[in-house]
Amino acid sequence: MSQSSGLNLFNWGDPKIKTLHVTWFAFFLSFVVWFSHAPLMVFIKEAFDLTSQQVKALLILNVALTIPARIIIGMLVDKLGPRLVYSGLLMISSLICIGFATADSYESLALFRFLLGFVGAGFVIGIRMVGEWFPAKQVGLAEGIYGGWGNFGSAAGAMTLPTLALLFGGDDGWRYALGLTGVIAGLYGLVYYRVARNTPKGSTYFKPKKTGGLEVTSKRDLYFYLAMNVPMYLALAALAYKLSPAGVSLLSQSATYIMWGLLVVLFAVQTKMIWRVNKEHLEQGVPELEKYKFKQVAILDVAYFVTFGSELAVVSMLPLFFLETFEGLSAVQAGLLASGFAFMNLVARPTGGYFSDKLGRRRSLMFLVGGLAVGYMVLSQINSGWWIPAAVLATMCCSFFVQAGEGAVFAIVPLVKRRMTGQIAGMAGAYGNVGAVTFLTVLSYVSYSQFFMVIAGAAAVIFFACAFLDEPKGNMAEVLPDGTVQLISVE
Repeated sequence: MSQSSGLNLFNWGDPKIKTLHVTWFAFFLSFVVWFSHAPLMVFIKEAFDLTSQQVKALLILNVALTIPARIIIGMLVDKLGPRLVYSGLLMISSLICIGFATADSYESLALFRFLLGFVGAGFVIGIRMVGEWFPAKQVGLAEGIYGGWGNFGSAAGAMTLPTLALLFGGDDGWRYALGLTGVIAGLYGLVYYRVARNTPKGSTYFKPKKTGGLEVTSKRDLYFYLAMNVPMYLALAALAYKLSPAGVSLLSQSATYIMWGLLVVLFAVQTKMIWRVNKEHLEQGVPELEKYKFKQVAILDVAYFVTFGSELAVVSMLPLFFLETFEGLSAVQAGLLASGFAFMNLVARPTGGYFSDKLGRRRSLMFLVGGLAVGYMVLSQINSGWWIPAAVLATMCCSFFVQAGEGAVFAIVPLVKRRMTGQIAGMAGAYGNVGAVTFLTVLSYVSYSQFFMVIAGAAAVIFFACAFLDEPKGNMAEVLPDGTVQLISVE
C-alpha cells in the first residue's frame, strides 16, 4: 500500500516519513500510558483491596479529563506548535504516571488516574503535525497510519504489561511495570523535541489570530458553535453523576453539586472567550476568500462521536459480552476473542484515510458510517446459538468500518482550516469521548442487543448528516503574519 499510494514508509531519508514515524510512536506511547492500568487492574485491585465500585470509578476517572484536555491542547498546539506541546505532554504525563505507580492509598490512585486523562489529548497534537507535513492527496493515509498505529498502544500495553509485572515479581511488580511506561514516555518526550520539526523547511506555521476559541466566519456559525459545546458539558455532568452516591459514590452529593456548578461557570467563561475571539472580525466582515462553514466541523464532530465513541464503549464491554453470551468461555478466552476489535486499528484507520484520499471525502465517510450502522445491527443479533467464530468475524468486520470511519474523519480535519487544525481536531476528539460516555450510559439501562441497536440508529442518523458535508476543493486561504494571504491546496 505504501508504494501504490505514493508513500514509501521505509524511506527514512524523506523528512515527512521520518516525521510520521516519530509522531505515531509518540501517540503510541501516550496510549500505552493512558491505558496502562487496565491490564494490571487485577494486581491493583488485590494490592488495595478495591471493591468493584472503586474499580469502576477509576475507569470513569480515566476518561473524565480527556474531554476538556483535548479542547485545551488543541488551542495550545495551534498557538505553540506540536513539537513543543507533544514533548511537554509526554514529560508531564511521565510524572503523573510515576505518581500513579507509587500511590499508597485509593484516594491518590483516583487523583492520579483522573490527571492521566490529560495524556489522552495527545492524539490531537499529531493530527496538526501530520497535516503540516503531508500534501492533501496523501494526508488521509498519513493521518490514518498515525491514528491506527498509535491507537495500537493500548493493545500493546495489554499484551506486555502483565508479563512485565510478573517478571519484576513480588507484590510491587505492577508498580515497576507501570512506572517503566512513564519513564519511557518522559525520555521520548526529550527525543521528540530534539528530532521533530513543526513544518517542512521553508514552510510557514499558521497560527490563529486570537486564542480562546475557534474563529468562525458568520454570526450564524457562532451560535452553531456555541450550541455544539453544550453536549461536552452534559457529558462531563453525566460523569460527575456517575461518581456521585447515585453511581460509584466517590463524590459526596454536595461535591457533585459543586462539580455541576463549576461546569456551569466554565461554560459561561468559555462562551465569553469564544464571543471575544469572534466579535471584532465578525463586525468588520470576513473576506469571502477566508470563509469556511462551521457545519463542516460539526459533521466531523458527530461522525467521530459515533465512530471513536462507539469504539471506546464497545472495547469496554466486549469481553464481558462474550463471557456472558457463550457458555464455557473463560475470562482469558473472552478477552482474546474481544481483542480482535482493537487489533483492526493497525489496518482499518489507514485504509479509511486511503479511501478518503482516493475515492472522495464525503463518499468515503458516508460509506463507512453506513457500514458501521449495518455492522452494529448484525452484532445486535448475536446470541448463544451463534457459532463463536462467526460472532468474532462479525465483530471484526464491524470494527473495520468503525476504525476506517475514524480514519476518514481525520483525513478531512486538516483540510478545513489549516491554522485551526489543532482546535478542530480537539473538538472532534472530545466528541469521541462524549460518544463513549453517552453509549456507556445507555448500556447501563438496556440489554447488550439494545445497546448495539442504539449505536446503529445513531450511525444511521449521522449517515444522513454526512450527506451535507462539502467536499474540500480548490484552495484554503491563510493570512501570513505580514497580512498577505497564502493559498493552500486541499486537493
